[in-house]
Formats: sequence, C-alpha cells, structure tokens
Amino acid sequence: VQLQASGGGLVQTGGSLRLSCAASGRTFSSYTMGWFRRAPGKEREFVASIRADGLRTLYADSVEGRFTISRVNAKNSLYLQMNSLRPEDTAVYYCASGIGRSAAWRTSQYNYWGQGTLVTVSS
Repeated sequence: VQLQASGGGLVQTGGSLRLSCAASGRTFSSYTMGWFRRAPGKEREFVASIRADGLRTLYADSVEGRFTISRVNAKNSLYLQMNSLRPEDTAVYYCASGIGRSAAWRTSQYNYWGQGTLVTVSS
C-alpha cells in the first residue's frame, strides 16, 4: 500500500491550503482514511477521519469548523481543505489508511501511513 501526500507549503495566518493524498495498493473504498499531524517537538495527533463511504467524518476539536476532510473513491484520493490557518497548525501532515470502515481517531486504528507533507503557517 502506498499513500502519497501533497499540497503542503508556506501560508500566512488566515490563509488556506488543500492537501491531497493519492492511494494505491488496496481497495481504497473499503477503508476509513484519516489525517494526522506532528508539530515540532510534539507527538503525532489526530486531525480528521472519514468513513469508507464518505458519509461520516470526525474532527479534532482544534480544527472543527476550519478543516474539511473529503474523499473521492473513484479516484483513490483523500483531501483536507484547511481554512483560517493558524501558526499552531504548523506541522507535518500525514494521511493514513485504516483497518476498518468506520471513521476513527486512534493511531492504532490505522495500518498504513504516507510520508507526510509540511505545512507552515507564518504569523
């Protein structure tokens, strides 16, 4: 299984970015997908998750209302639209493919991880 995240970059506070994750090697539409992030000096944390069929999503409190996770199963693709970005959103963002079909927030519920894409929000 391969997960290729892209779309990171440098943006000013209040700006927007859209991350993408291209998946291959398993039946994409059968598994939950998620985004996680790791800020400098911090542990990896949950950002958002989307059910296999795309009909349910979960968000961390810190991004609720600002970020939107979506997927296009026909394209084996996952997205994260990030709006109203803040300096504290600065991190390496990872896409992950889950063990099951339901939206999930624990890292233990994911068994494949992408390489990460860096998002830097300047103040």
